[in-house]
Amino acid sequence: MAHARPEIVRMQFMEIILFEARSLTSQTKSSIMYGEDLDQVPLLDNEEPLDFGEEDLPKGRLKHPVVTTFHLLFRTAALVVYEFCGIFSSSFIGPFIFIVVLLSLDFWTVKNITGRLMVGLRWWNYIDDEGQSHWVFEAKKGGLQGRVTKMEVRIFWVALVAFPVLWSIILLIAVVFSRFQWAIIVVIALTLTGSNLYGYVRCKLGKSDSISQSFKNMAAGLVQRQMVSNVTSMFTRAPPTATPSSTV
Repeated sequence: MAHARPEIVRMQFMEIILFEARSLTSQTKSSIMYGEDLDQVPLLDNEEPLDFGEEDLPKGRLKHPVVTTFHLLFRTAALVVYEFCGIFSSSFIGPFIFIVVLLSLDFWTVKNITGRLMVGLRWWNYIDDEGQSHWVFEAKKGGLQGRVTKMEVRIFWVALVAFPVLWSIILLIAVVFSRFQWAIIVVIALTLTGSNLYGYVRCKLGKSDSISQSFKNMAAGLVQRQMVSNVTSMFTRAPPTATPSSTV
């Protein structure tokens, strides 16, 4: 019996190792990672897996109401302050600092928190031992991605796209009316909001070649539909009726 006990302990130890290996494999398969150089992407073994919630909520309910509020709060506040700061102050330095702080808070919140919790996407950057910068774009897939709510996804993408469009219109107005001093703020806003938009589009569509391929497929589909429509109209068009010539 004394010789059999070490064998039992050894078998139990091997079972624990196999269980841990299976759990690590399942966590690795739950996300897609895109990078400029995938061979150089760190394994991030010491990082906990992203938590997207486990419970199912009724349709129309927000799983993360506080996160959704902060997704809209800072960018909306920056836009409101920009539009109405002239009513309360004629200075430029004060509103400039306040708006830039709000835009910075929005950039950090959207990049690190709201995208991860609301849509299951994340993009980030790291520098390797050789000093080279690498960009990584992650997306949850499978069952975990299906646990995000449609309402939060819709709010996330509408806000992510709408605000760069609004800032672009404001930039055009500032240039037309020669408000170049205020255009500096708009350029900063476009840079920060546009960076998040680009990063999450990369996460959603994949690597750059996948994005270009998606646009090519979209364009090819439009051309094919137009050709089919033209051919169909050619065969369904009624032939012109000949009018009898009048003789005098």
